[in-house]
Parts: sequence; C-alpha cells; structure tokens
Amino acid sequence: MFERFTKDAREVVKGAFVHCERSGEQTVGAEHLLLALLDREGGRASFALAALGLGERKASVREALDEARRRAGLSRADSDALAGLGIDVSEIVARVEEVHGVGAMSGDPEDRRRWSGRRPGFGPGARNVLERSLRVAVGHYDRHIGDEHLLLALTLLPGVAGEVLADHGVTHASITRVLYGADEAQAG
Repeated sequence: MFERFTKDAREVVKGAFVHCERSGEQTVGAEHLLLALLDREGGRASFALAALGLGERKASVREALDEARRRAGLSRADSDALAGLGIDVSEIVARVEEVHGVGAMSGDPEDRRRWSGRRPGFGPGARNVLERSLRVAVGHYDRHIGDEHLLLALTLLPGVAGEVLADHGVTHASITRVLYGADEAQAG
C-alpha cells in the first residue's frame, strides 16, 4: 500500500513514528498522524488546515491531544459511555495523579523506552486511518494517497484525533469543500 503514498504522505507517516518515539509509546496511533500533519507545510493537508484557520491554532490542537493522553487516550465519547455506567473518568484521573503525579495515566516515556528497545509499529487507530485513506483516495478517483487523504480519514473515524479536529472546526465536509469544492462536500 505504501507504494501508492505520495512523498508528502510518506513524510507524515515518518513524522508519526518520530512523535510516537518521542512520547515513548509502543505503537503509532491516529494522534501521532495528526501531530505529524500539523508539522508539515506545503502539502495539500496543510493548505486545507490553513484555509480552515487551524494554522494559528495548532498549539490548541496539541494541548487537546496532550489532555486526551493524560486521560489515557480516552475520547469524550469514551468518557461519556463510562459515565453512563457510573464511572467518572475525571475523578479516576485526579485520584491516580494525586498518588502517582500529573500525567501518570499517560505513563512515563522514560520507563517505556527502557522496556521497549524496538521501533514502534502501527496501532489499530493508525492502521484504520491508513486503510480509510486508501478508500478516500479511491472515492475521489485519485491514483495516489496524499497527506490530504490521511487528514480526511482522520475526520471520518471515531476517536481522539477526529474529535479534536471537529472541536477546532475541521470536519470531513469542511476539508472536502476546501480541497474539492462545494459539490464534492455535498456529495460526500
């Protein structure tokens, strides 16, 4: 599948590995792909993000991703589902951090690096984004998978990355409108 990726899309995937290794996590997740997309400039995805006003708000996106990581990667939908069962995620995070320190649920990257010793692989979230990006490209009759297809895939899948993008006004419809025009956004 990677032979169909453009240079920009390959750079995003490489950047996701860098973010994953930097955070000390064992697998590349959708959040790492989003962070790598935010780092890139000059691609179609960065054009779309800038057109939607996210260029000035990248720090806010990073903060929202950090906050989700602090909650052990749970999205608001996950937290809401647990709340329906009587489990208060905020209370659990507060208690864990009271005993073990702030960020304890995200784990200490130094501890994880010591145990690992090998390069991270793709987690289910990242694999889903990569697979969906292929479907998005095919749906737009594009021969190659570009960074814009990765961004579109992130907006289509449930999870923290898509939730954070939506909170910042970046949705599948808005990106499609910027990249392909109004007719495509209505059809999608």
